[in-house]
Amino acid sequence: MNLHGKDIKIFTANSNPAVAEQIAKELGLPVGKSNVVTFSDGEISVSIQESVRGSDVFVVQSTSQPVNDHLMELLIMIDAFKRASAGRITAVIPYFGYARQDRKAKARDPISAKLVADLITTAGADRVLTMDLHAAQIQGFFDIPVDHLLGVPILVPHFVERFNDCKDEFVVVSPDLGSVTRARNFAARFDAPLAIVDKRRQKANVSEVMNIIGEVKNKRIILVDDMVDTAGTLCNAAAALMDNGAKEVYACATHGVLSGPAIERIKNSVIKELVLLDTIALPEEKSLPNITMLPVAPVFAEAIARIYEDKPVSPLFN
Repeated sequence: MNLHGKDIKIFTANSNPAVAEQIAKELGLPVGKSNVVTFSDGEISVSIQESVRGSDVFVVQSTSQPVNDHLMELLIMIDAFKRASAGRITAVIPYFGYARQDRKAKARDPISAKLVADLITTAGADRVLTMDLHAAQIQGFFDIPVDHLLGVPILVPHFVERFNDCKDEFVVVSPDLGSVTRARNFAARFDAPLAIVDKRRQKANVSEVMNIIGEVKNKRIILVDDMVDTAGTLCNAAAALMDNGAKEVYACATHGVLSGPAIERIKNSVIKELVLLDTIALPEEKSLPNITMLPVAPVFAEAIARIYEDKPVSPLFN
């Protein structure tokens, strides 16, 4: 059995080529030569312009907006590498779209996250490398190995560097019950107490803040979430915290989806700084003075090197 290829090759499609280039640079490699275009009828065409026979191929592609186009690009690239006799194919998916459709919320709902996992496996991927799945148990949807990196070890040092001399003024807050584990991990690393915003969602992308569990009065806040989509949850939580006596609010998340009214909401919110990782490319028109982007390339590059060398990836969690 071929455990890994004869060499590493990094390829990318169109979702986040800047991250792929940074990963390749960290590894001292060029980005593989390929061309991914869309025909006038919407069909995607992939051309691999160098030999990958026997190579350990890593395809970097976030399945971000437009989700279906980027997902198809990934699937077709994987198929191309399989047919070109790549030694091993790893799908590097910094942001895994459809992750929120991980269960049947009501009768006759699909479980789309499982379907996407099956598609990636059927296309020919041998393993998946991703970061901060919406629900960690999605790893079990794959019938191939999944290396699940965490965003918190990248986010915490940013705040430690800025606020190390006044950490006792801070409280780490989870904006909803679903993010408590992530916020607790952040709080433990930052050495700060934890609070929770309890809210009830009335319908998709609309949330209502109910109450605050924990002491936030006269405290500086760091809100911690896995993603910011329409920013309703985050901005409502920030406003509720200020209403309950917080001094100022900072926020961070791994994935900046930033769809719909997100930018306008963040612009008009009480959040002093929103820190995101660049798992999803941030277009120029969505840039705001209070949005800070941190790179994920060093962590992904280290993970890729470890996978190639058959070393454990778990040390990166620290």
